[in-house]
Amino acid sequence: MHDTESDDDRLDRAFLALADPVRRNLVARLSRSSATVNELAEPFPMSKQAVSRHIQVLERAGLITRTRDGQRRPCHLAPAALEELTSWIDGYRLAAEARYRALDEVLAAMKTANRPQEE
Repeated sequence: MHDTESDDDRLDRAFLALADPVRRNLVARLSRSSATVNELAEPFPMSKQAVSRHIQVLERAGLITRTRDGQRRPCHLAPAALEELTSWIDGYRLAAEARYRALDEVLAAMKTANRPQEE
């Protein structure tokens, strides 16, 4: 990622990368452990090259990284990038929950106000 890149650009690229079901499956697989392109390609009915292109999209989005381990180049999930996505989502979730709690309080007050008075 570039220093001049905005938060919105990073979020856009990450969400666009995750819009594809193959890439979501790759992220799910990497959440369990690191894997090579060959290992990641095994369950998919597509070429290794096609899976490699999906991996490149995830890598450009900052969602995965690759290292060199001798002849192997395993892919790893980038937890910080996922944390950025969940933080963004949580901000909106928390705001929505606050509105629902406020609505619950209004409804509870209305219910109490509309109860018949006991004599």
